[in-house]
Amino acid sequence: MGSRSRRSCSFLVAGFVIFSCICLANGSDFHRQKSRVDSRKQHSSCNVYQGRWVYDESYPLYDSSACPFIRKEFDCHKYGRPDHLYLKYRWQPSNCQLPRFDGQDLLNRFKGKKIMFVGDSVSLNHWQSLICMLHAAAPNSSIIRQELNNNSISAVTFQDYEVSVMLFHSLYLVDVDDESIGRVLKLNSIRDGNLWKDIDVLVFNTWLWWYRRGLKQQWDYVEVDGKILKDIDRMAAFRTALTTWAKWVDSDVDTRRSKVIFQGISPSHYNGTDWNEPGVRNCSREMMPFNGSVYPTGLPQAAYVVKEVIGSMKKPVHLLDITSLSQLRKDAHPSSYNGFKGMDCTHWCVAGLPDTWNQLLYAALIS
Repeated sequence: MGSRSRRSCSFLVAGFVIFSCICLANGSDFHRQKSRVDSRKQHSSCNVYQGRWVYDESYPLYDSSACPFIRKEFDCHKYGRPDHLYLKYRWQPSNCQLPRFDGQDLLNRFKGKKIMFVGDSVSLNHWQSLICMLHAAAPNSSIIRQELNNNSISAVTFQDYEVSVMLFHSLYLVDVDDESIGRVLKLNSIRDGNLWKDIDVLVFNTWLWWYRRGLKQQWDYVEVDGKILKDIDRMAAFRTALTTWAKWVDSDVDTRRSKVIFQGISPSHYNGTDWNEPGVRNCSREMMPFNGSVYPTGLPQAAYVVKEVIGSMKKPVHLLDITSLSQLRKDAHPSSYNGFKGMDCTHWCVAGLPDTWNQLLYAALIS
């Protein structure tokens, strides 16, 4: 064979080797990219709100005795709760992993921004938990506590990060006005929205007060579609108010800069029949979650109303769907271990279940 032929053959062999390497490299890249896509698909298809409670010795996420912000309604440890098993449960989604709460990461991501909870005492419960979790992550951060806008807004600011975590107290989200006939619940009006719409993260909640009657009812008349009524079907009123809120978000909130979240219905535990313990009248002796992943009574009707209204909205709103997982936690209420010594199976111990709500909130904010 001549030298020219040998050179041609060498070029052919070298070309084939290079081509093969390129193909292998591209194939490897393809499989890596496909793996990443499959991983994203798996994560996006995972419902973090479906799962079960598992015992985890590494919990709780912080020491409640080191948090200076917990009100006496929720400080079960301070007011003598003798069992601590309720602190040791972690929410485990069925088909994926929930990221562990990282307070430093949250503070860094939202540097210079504001997070506001808008709602009733369940929002207060939720807000207090988040403040404790962030305080545990940045215990040496300089903190300012303020009451703003004629005390309608409570704010805790982590100065080193310029992050403000705020609470706006609102029982119904819609307005209640003092008029000549008395207090009027206005189902079609949200004036306070001007104080909310420019906040970076908004977490809304309402439900607890819609069925209150007698002295606990916070209105005397209800106005809907221009009509004044003495009373109204409460679920219909709830749906109307929620629809008013949804229309306000769609028309007034720039969701490109403000993340809007609605917290699902927070359950109470006063009737043992709900968790297959007939005769039990409150949560006082409950020390473990319900054994299972599906609560016997199913979801409350209000939870379906929330999902329907949010599902009809034009702008993106994340449903922090805590109802089912919270129904399973009959053990997580203060019961009588609070500053009032009253039986409370509506709110939740801090530290406790609301920390999981905030872990889910964190997951929603970083996704």
